[in-house]
Amino acid sequence: MAAKRTLNARNLEALGAATLAELLIEVSAGHAVIQRRLRLALAAAAGAEGAAQEVRKRLAAISRSTTFLDSTRRKALLADLEAQQQAISGPIATADPALAVELQLRLLELSEGVLDRSSDSTGAVIGLFQRGVDALATLAAAAGSDPQALVEQAAELLQENGYGQFEGLIPALAPVLEAAGLLRLEEALLERGGVDRFTMEQLALGRGDLEGYLELFEPSQLTWPDTAAEVAGHLLQAGRAGQALAVLDHAAKATQIMEAEAWHATRIAALEALGRGDEAQQHRWLVFCKTLSIPLLRDYLKRLDDFADVEAEERAMAVAEAHPLPLAALQFLVFWPALPRAARYVIEHGEAWDGDAYEIHEPAAERLSADHPLAASLLLRAMVVFALSMGRSKRYRYAVEHLRQCERLDACIDDWQGVEPHSSFAGRLREAFGQKWSFWQLVER
Repeated sequence: MAAKRTLNARNLEALGAATLAELLIEVSAGHAVIQRRLRLALAAAAGAEGAAQEVRKRLAAISRSTTFLDSTRRKALLADLEAQQQAISGPIATADPALAVELQLRLLELSEGVLDRSSDSTGAVIGLFQRGVDALATLAAAAGSDPQALVEQAAELLQENGYGQFEGLIPALAPVLEAAGLLRLEEALLERGGVDRFTMEQLALGRGDLEGYLELFEPSQLTWPDTAAEVAGHLLQAGRAGQALAVLDHAAKATQIMEAEAWHATRIAALEALGRGDEAQQHRWLVFCKTLSIPLLRDYLKRLDDFADVEAEERAMAVAEAHPLPLAALQFLVFWPALPRAARYVIEHGEAWDGDAYEIHEPAAERLSADHPLAASLLLRAMVVFALSMGRSKRYRYAVEHLRQCERLDACIDDWQGVEPHSSFAGRLREAFGQKWSFWQLVER
């Protein structure tokens, strides 16, 4: 019986059209976004032109609006725009691909105005328009759009790219415009005031002009690890592994080279492409010892002979435990995972934990709590003490939960191994930070 009450499409279909219609009317009352989606669905059922009129009307209304989009309004607008996008890419595109292209362009033209009045800390708004670029390319290909008209439309969009929402436009349209169309696009952009460096790179790559792309870089720019990795990646794709390696080695002495993940990944790929697998393995191990990169270690181990990987993994654990950065070691041991080692490491380095690194402490404590409650408690305590000692009131509600977790874990700990028991820690905490009344109010609530 319970299965028939589960909310899924099959069970709802069984209610019948009349019942569902009544429910939709009831649910949509007072919800403008839902009502607009229902009207859009009704228009689409009547044909592409009806749906197009509904989409035009809604896009025009959004264009006219000047209301600031806080988190609540942003969510509603995103749902609205997603509905318009689905109508354009779905029933309208099926019936009239050219009409769909026209409407998709109108939707993308909204981007600058919408982003100007949005609080987009999550990147959800810009992400919608970035996906819309790919939709435009798909629709234009299906419609067989006139290349010259598409060039003009693309040039206009690129002139309104203040938030980088159209950075993917040239790669997306390259298969549709082809080399000749991309040359015309470059000319159109020059006529409108110029072409920035990033766009020039995209145009050259889109045309398959690797030499033209390479000429855009000064030798000094190739000493930057990320730039060298990007250029070398394109050389690798073109089968020019030797040249790719030379470009990478040109940046090898950069001070930030060890943190440049893309540089290392591309160098390893270049060595493998040149048949220098042993050197690639040496590089994986060298970088792992410095960075404790889990993906690099996994790649290293899977290329070893049978049983050699067991010994190498043990060496890797020892390297991690001797690493000069305790947080890096903790993150590696927890997420490898080697939880017993991680627990021992946490306890041995009890004074090293800086509760500011909550993005590492919190998931580590969660993973350790089941079988290693003492280690989990130490990490939770560090976050509580940091929040209170630094007066981070925005973290207080999280700190309260961490303190409660410590209290729950207290019952699971038989041997404190010389660590201060929870009751003593909690008493000392109140004595030291009793004046943080807003925190203690949350504790007692």
